[in-house]
Amino acid sequence: MDSALLIDLLKITLPALIVAGTVYYLIQQYLEKEQQRRLIELRLESSKTTLPLRLQAYERVILLLERITPNNLLVRLSSAGQTAPEYHRLLIQEIRAEYEHNLSQQLYMSPDAWTQVRQAKESIVTLINKAYQTLPNQQQARGTELAKRVLEALLTDEADPTSAAIEAVKREAVGLF
Repeated sequence: MDSALLIDLLKITLPALIVAGTVYYLIQQYLEKEQQRRLIELRLESSKTTLPLRLQAYERVILLLERITPNNLLVRLSSAGQTAPEYHRLLIQEIRAEYEHNLSQQLYMSPDAWTQVRQAKESIVTLINKAYQTLPNQQQARGTELAKRVLEALLTDEADPTSAAIEAVKREAVGLF
């Protein structure tokens, strides 16, 4: 009689354990999928907020690079009536001010893209400094002579110092979509 009782007990508990295990498994799967769905919703909501900020940052960095491109910089900052040292100081000061004004944009960019931006800025400063150093009698030279030397140096290099950085920022911005 003991074995019959044991068999009856197994007939009742074994299906109950199988049902309980199945219910546990299904509930576990449901909870995992629900957590994934919530995470996706949070990311989507976050991207709705950050995407416009990131795009604005890319726009501002492109504007920074365009503003410090030597051709645009020399046109925007007139050298008329200035000595070469004054104009040199003005050019370097303008580049640094533009860069510092946009430093916070690196928060929204990859480190590689921001490194390209920083290198472009440094290349332009170096280009202007080298052009200034090639001036004979720097203290008496005119600002127009410095502007001419910068443009000559730019033409001999045949590479716009900002073009690589602009392309890197554009590629990264396109990658958002």
